[in-house]
Amino acid sequence: MPQVLTAGRPWRVILLFAVPLLVGNVVQQLYQVADAVVVGRVLAVEALAAVGATGSFLFLLIGFAWGMTTGFAIPTAQAVGAGDARAVRRSVAAGTVLTAAVSLLLTVAAPLLAAPALRLLHTPEELVPQATTFAVVSFLGAGATMAFNLLSAVLRALGDSRTPLVYLVVSCALNIVLVVVAVPVLGMGVGGAALATVVAQGASVALCLRHVRRHVPALHVRREDWRLTRGELALHLRLGLPMGFQASIIAIGFLAVQVRLNELGPDAVAAWTTGMRVDNLAVALLASLGLAVSMFVAQNHGAGRPDRVRAGTQQALVLGVVGSLVIGLVVVLGGAPLVRLFVGSGEETVVGMAAFLLAVNGACYVVLGALFVLRGALQGLGHTVVPTVTGVLELGCRVGAAVVLGGAFGYPGVVWGNPLAWLAAFVLLVPATVHALRGTTAGTTAGAAISTSTSTSASIPTSIPTSTAPSEPPVAVHGEPTSADVTPEAVAAEVAVLPEQRDHDEVSPTRACA
Repeated sequence: MPQVLTAGRPWRVILLFAVPLLVGNVVQQLYQVADAVVVGRVLAVEALAAVGATGSFLFLLIGFAWGMTTGFAIPTAQAVGAGDARAVRRSVAAGTVLTAAVSLLLTVAAPLLAAPALRLLHTPEELVPQATTFAVVSFLGAGATMAFNLLSAVLRALGDSRTPLVYLVVSCALNIVLVVVAVPVLGMGVGGAALATVVAQGASVALCLRHVRRHVPALHVRREDWRLTRGELALHLRLGLPMGFQASIIAIGFLAVQVRLNELGPDAVAAWTTGMRVDNLAVALLASLGLAVSMFVAQNHGAGRPDRVRAGTQQALVLGVVGSLVIGLVVVLGGAPLVRLFVGSGEETVVGMAAFLLAVNGACYVVLGALFVLRGALQGLGHTVVPTVTGVLELGCRVGAAVVLGGAFGYPGVVWGNPLAWLAAFVLLVPATVHALRGTTAGTTAGAAISTSTSTSASIPTSIPTSTAPSEPPVAVHGEPTSADVTPEAVAAEVAVLPEQRDHDEVSPTRACA
């Protein structure tokens, strides 16, 4: 069930809510870490550089697809809130059809584009064969990746965030085992590393489908639910496409970085790839806090609690600054030893370059931590323009650093692109967030639909297509109340807490927005 964040000390509620998000983010990063460690230590630095050369290209297409599947689940959540069991099933059917279509397109077209795209990105010719192999295998398994993302999003739309996390952990563990078997034991090279991830994700899809079939009857799509209207498909596309494009904005910035790195040679590519593996794990900690803030602000804004919105944002800023200082210190001091986990002996040039990246980024994490909190607060308030503009601003800074600073100073100039992007976004977010928080007033309607994410947000439609047929009795899920019972009044009753459990200065909210 969705966690209600309108009661309790704000900093404690936010921190507890961020923990499972953190686990999920870290587990997702472990996919890439497992591949990098095995490939770098078993196949040498050139193979690691080849895998790294595919990163931005893969992220551009698969990241776009991931954003779309997340958007496809929004109408599902709306149907659950409306208590319309048939609309839930039809939304799942629409998302499945569109996901299958995009998966087919990626599976057929992307492998054919892999080698030309890598050369267009100025990938060093000695890396192209292995990089093409890794990209082709990954794209051939895009269907498994998209299916798991859609299933996870739909389960979360029903209020179940634990099941996707469980199967994500299973998938990661299986991926680690398979990559160890495929690369050093079977000698399958970088293609084996990509295949291990595809098989692990396919297994997680099978487990998720088994779970849905046995325990989630609300998602059992019937034959008539597949007869979708053009309007239903259009609604899902209107939500999915913008979220996909938002993910692509980030990828485009890293494509520019990748081009410059490719021109600087295999050592630069390998150093960046290795350093970013460590950096991504550190950033995942801060990103989890930002997502928790967005959900906290959304619920309290919907409940008409501007006092908690402001207090939560301020206290989260303290958590973000303290946490980023600690994480930054670990990354700066432990950069070189952490990098050596990924590469074999005799690669001191790569180690030094990667450690430099971690030192620069780690020293600037305090800006990034505050950035995540401020952007999360704006998204929770339903503000979409400024978060989107900051994403474009970050894109411009990364491209500028890659082209201008990279051309003038080489690898060090490219490295400074991330901190400059964070600083530019932070400068814009500070006055925007202060203005937004001052504008919050009590009495906000809890039924306002707000969609939040780690980078941008979009408004959820106030209605979804529903059938004119007689309504069906909703189906209970996991023994919880049926979707028809999930009304604002029922939520308020469900999350009510005893007076002595509240802070002495809090007024009990009458409604909660999940």
